[in-house]
Amino acid sequence: MRTFLTSTALTAALLGGSVAPATAAPPAAKGPGVFVTNGDRVHISSTPPRTASAHAWWTHVSGPGTKAKVTIWLQMKSGKKWHSVARNAKNLKSGNGGSARRVVARKKCANRSTRQWRTKIDVDLIGVADSPEKVYTKPVTVKCGV
Repeated sequence: MRTFLTSTALTAALLGGSVAPATAAPPAAKGPGVFVTNGDRVHISSTPPRTASAHAWWTHVSGPGTKAKVTIWLQMKSGKKWHSVARNAKNLKSGNGGSARRVVARKKCANRSTRQWRTKIDVDLIGVADSPEKVYTKPVTVKCGV
């Protein structure tokens, strides 16, 4: 196909005509720049009822994007697999994790069984293409079974 287009263009140029390209190259997409995905470790909430709790936020470093949808999944290990037991999402401006600029995930404890917990966090910049990567916090042992 490329040879045909090249031959057609060469023929048109030799005959004094002009040939427009079949498709224009797409403009270079702007990347998300640099941002940091943050989250604290799963812990027992200080406010009743007894719940496993964790927070997520993002910090802008450079590039476009002033707001992001931050999603956090609270995960508990059962056997050898991690299972999401709670999820929450919120549109947030960049911040340092203060209460106004973070999203929380909570799951009420059914008992005080010792379990492994972690969070999965996704930051999607609003109006800016970014990678599908997710961040996992370091697993911790918490006395909270569900």
